Amino acid sequence: THGYVNYVDQGTAQSKGYISSGSPIYIGADHTNKASGRGRDSVRLTSKKSYNSGLFIWDVAHMPFGCGNWPALWTVGPNWPNQGEIDVVEGVNTGGNNAMTLHTNAGCTMNGQRSMTGKAGSTNCIGNTGCGVTDPRGTSFGQGFNSNNGGVFAMQWQSSSIRVWFWGRNGIPADITSKTPNPGSWGTPVADFPLGGSCSASHFSAHQVVIDNTFCGDWAGAVFNSMGCPGSCTSYVQNNPQDFKEAYWHINSIRVYQTRSEYNNATRTH
Repeated sequence: THGYVNYVDQGTAQSKGYISSGSPIYIGADHTNKASGRGRDSVRLTSKKSYNSGLFIWDVAHMPFGCGNWPALWTVGPNWPNQGEIDVVEGVNTGGNNAMTLHTNAGCTMNGQRSMTGKAGSTNCIGNTGCGVTDPRGTSFGQGFNSNNGGVFAMQWQSSSIRVWFWGRNGIPADITSKTPNPGSWGTPVADFPLGGSCSASHFSAHQVVIDNTFCGDWAGAVFNSMGCPGSCTSYVQNNPQDFKEAYWHINSIRVYQTRSEYNNATRTH
C-alpha cells in the first residue's frame, strides 16, 4: 500500500498511549507530534491464530476518519496474493461508504449469481484492485458511522461463499448480542462473493485477522485532492498532528465462531 506510516511495536504503542485495553479497546495513532522518517506512528494488530473458515464478528464503536487516513479490518494469508485477502471494512480520507473486497492471484472472478444489497465494482479479483462491493449506506463508514455510534460487521467464510453484513448500532440482531449468531436469519448480505465455479475456495487459506490504519499510500494518497483534502497527502499527514485525534478505532469486541472441524483446521502461531 506504500503508506506514509511507521507501525510501532506493542511496548512503544503502550508507552505512547496509542493502545489501551479498556472497554472499548482503543487503537490509535500519534496525534501530538509532527511525523518524520517512514511516516506517522500508527498501530497494526494481527491475530496469532490463522483461519481457513468461520464466522467473524466485529463490534466497532468508532473508526479512524479524515484526510490522509486509510483504516481497514481484514483477513489475509501469508503469501499474498496466493492465499487471498478479504477486506471487510475499508475506505479512505473523508469517504462515507464501506468497501468490501477480495484480492487473489489469477483465476478468481465473480461471474456467478449474487444476492446482495451492495453495488459491485470489478468482478476480477486478481491483484491490488480486486473485486469490490460498496455499501450504499452513508452510515457504513467514516463520519456517518462514528456519528451513529458505530455498529457491527459480520463476515461468513465458507467453502461455498464469503458474505458480509453490516448493522448500525440500533439494528444489531438479537442473536449477535446474545452470542448465538444465526446467519440464516440475517437476510440479504451487503456483499456476496460466491466460491466454486469461477472462483475456487482454494484461493483463500490460513488467514490472520488484521486491524490497522495507514496514511496516504496507493489509495488515500491517489484520491486525496479529489475528496476535498488540501495540498500534498504526505505533507498534510506529516505536519498536522492535531488533525489525527479522530484517527482511532474503538473496538467493543471481536468474536470468531467455528464448528469443531473448522476449529481443528485453524492454526496458532506462537
